[in-house]
Amino acid sequence: MDNEQDFNDEETIDGVVEEVFANDKRRFNKEGERVKVNVKDNETVEKVKSPEVVKLEKELTDERTRRESAEAKLVGVQAKFDEIKTQMERETAEMRQRLMKTLEDRAKQGQFNFLTTLLPVLDNLNLAISASEKDSSFEHLLEGVKGTARSFEQALMNVGVEAVPSIGAEFNPELHEAIDMVETKADDDGRITAEYSRGYKFGDKLLRPARVQVGKALAQTAGE
Repeated sequence: MDNEQDFNDEETIDGVVEEVFANDKRRFNKEGERVKVNVKDNETVEKVKSPEVVKLEKELTDERTRRESAEAKLVGVQAKFDEIKTQMERETAEMRQRLMKTLEDRAKQGQFNFLTTLLPVLDNLNLAISASEKDSSFEHLLEGVKGTARSFEQALMNVGVEAVPSIGAEFNPELHEAIDMVETKADDDGRITAEYSRGYKFGDKLLRPARVQVGKALAQTAGE
């Protein structure tokens, strides 16, 4: 009886083993040796990852995310730096231009003030010339004064000073100062007939207006 029971148990165990071997993809033979498995195209082999591999992959993903975030921030910082650099260069250039203009304006203003102090000297020379022309005894003095006046006017021209056109020119209130008026023919109406003191310009600025006499034509009476 016992022998029969043992025989049945062994038979049951053998059946279970055969079923396990039949369903196991690894396909061990009955001797416990592993055999090569050919997986068909329509079969998939489930890959099971160990916890260590899962952990490492997560850490790698997190590290990649942090790196990409850091790179994005670096690009933003570089763009901001370039923007600030460009702005500073532009502001520096504008400041340099303003400084140069200020210095040029001050230099021109200094020249302007200096030139205005010289003009009365030239006036006196011209008055001396006028007085000498009325008395022949001052002929040599006259030539000397004329030479001095010409030299002085040439020096003014060399620094950019120009005389304001006067005698024969149309009266211009922006360049001339009318001292008196004189009756003239119609063709000379509004024209300058005499100059009392010469006017001068420095660049686009008027150092002083020319003091002049202006012609005025009389209105014709009816019937003439």
